Amino acid sequence: MPPDERHSTPTEPATTEPDEAGAKLPPPADEPAEGTARAGGEAPATRGRRLALSTAFFSFATGLSRIAGLAREIIAAGLFGVSGVMSAFTIAFQVPNLVRALVADSALQGAFVPVFTELLEKGERREAFRLASGLFFLLTVVLGALTALFVLAAPALIPLVAPGFDPALESLTVSLARLMFPIVLLLALSGLVVGMLNSFEHFSVPALAPLAWNFVIIGALVGLTPVLPDGDEIYAYAIGVLVGTVVQLVLPMPWLRGRGGRISLSTGLRDPRVWRVLKLMLPVTIALGLINFSLLINSLFGTLVSEEAPAAIDKAFRIYMLPQGLFSVAVATILFPTLSRFAARGAVDDLRATMANGVRAISLLLIPSAALIAVLAEPITRLVYERGAFGAGATDLVAAALFWWAFSLPFQGVSLLFSRTFFSLQRPWVTTALAGANLALNAVVALALYRPLGVAGIVIGTVVSTVAMTVGQATLLRRDLGGIESARTLAAAARMLLAAAALAGVAYAVWVPLDAALGRSLAAQAAAIGAALTAGTAVYAVAVMLLRVPEARQVAGLLRERVGRER
Repeated sequence: MPPDERHSTPTEPATTEPDEAGAKLPPPADEPAEGTARAGGEAPATRGRRLALSTAFFSFATGLSRIAGLAREIIAAGLFGVSGVMSAFTIAFQVPNLVRALVADSALQGAFVPVFTELLEKGERREAFRLASGLFFLLTVVLGALTALFVLAAPALIPLVAPGFDPALESLTVSLARLMFPIVLLLALSGLVVGMLNSFEHFSVPALAPLAWNFVIIGALVGLTPVLPDGDEIYAYAIGVLVGTVVQLVLPMPWLRGRGGRISLSTGLRDPRVWRVLKLMLPVTIALGLINFSLLINSLFGTLVSEEAPAAIDKAFRIYMLPQGLFSVAVATILFPTLSRFAARGAVDDLRATMANGVRAISLLLIPSAALIAVLAEPITRLVYERGAFGAGATDLVAAALFWWAFSLPFQGVSLLFSRTFFSLQRPWVTTALAGANLALNAVVALALYRPLGVAGIVIGTVVSTVAMTVGQATLLRRDLGGIESARTLAAAARMLLAAAALAGVAYAVWVPLDAALGRSLAAQAAAIGAALTAGTAVYAVAVMLLRVPEARQVAGLLRERVGRER
């Protein structure tokens, strides 16, 4: 749900360096305020360590945000369960979130970062800031007008995406959507600021901003819900989203100072680079909009299953997004500027190697995450959500959706990195075409399965389309880059799957007797699931080392080096 949680953007230069196992490390990242694009002069080993630390920090910050986001969802679930009002909020948020995907945040960054980075690489910093200023002005004018238009048109638009709602829920959805729609403008401007900071290799504050977003919403849920009139408590959630987004925009701004330029008043209408970014945004916008539209499709079909279904699918998606944000978003965010630099330099071999290594790193982390989520879907859902207004029936609904979400986890992570690769090559139309075809596939499968299978059938539609999207992107990148190290990647993935199968068996075998022996108190559930996760993860770690997965040895080498330095 947090707008930042699915897509971000940063930067990096340099070359890749083989580790002791022969696997290449992607280049580096986060530095102090004076950090700029580097053309060289830094030892490759130092670059590799710097990237590893930057990626670790970004993952840590993203992890904190995900944990806070999960806490937010737990509080909301306890207050509203998977009731009709929660489904109304879910769809009301998804509408501006879809528009945000079209014109803000990731779509903007996907087009802006490569051009801004290219200007920095050429030493044209003043021109880079002129570009940013022109975009800032245009976004403010255009998206401000779009917000006003939506506020007027919402009563006609909302019934199109919530056909199963009764008039009362439909009216509530309209009001909530109107209240939250200004986040489209706020997130567009925030995406521009974050893209600039990431292009200067500054990741820390942008990575922490989503944490503040979640804290503000938690504060609103806890503080406003008790004082709002009966029946209007859900507005606390919407108010928190709006205020939190303002904080997310303002928080990183001071770190733009001292970068050799500033945002100024400029229309940008005569700047060819502004129009270049806008032209690049068009296919990126369509592609990311289509990808995000799949969530709206899920909610649309969900309203035809029951008024609880949209909220149940969304609650499962929140758990699914925890490992996604911890691992794939972090890797793709750190590597995107690096891929953009390699593309700008025409260094195809470095780009291919960096991308392929990123794919294997994402797979190493998301394949076991998917196995754990699938085998422990029901106990995880029960532990996270089942309290207050969230009962056993809601657990069954959410667990069914979560089980099927798990199968798309590795594919979604790899697809994100593939999309960033196309964006770095400034060839986003490829992903756009694939996204359109897969949106249709998603809708067709969901239409065929929602009646017999309910929420499971709806989520299966998204899983099928995500797998198809990833395979299509891989096929085209293999052609365009002269290969994507597919044989090496598939061999590594096969070994990861074997290790994940062992993980799933051990985790389930540990959880079953502990659950029976300890009971269902909150502490007992946490202990049983914690023991299962720990045992399964330990087995997976040993298995990938025994199976000689290079990326596992790479991570182990980095950890040994880190521990050695601390001693």
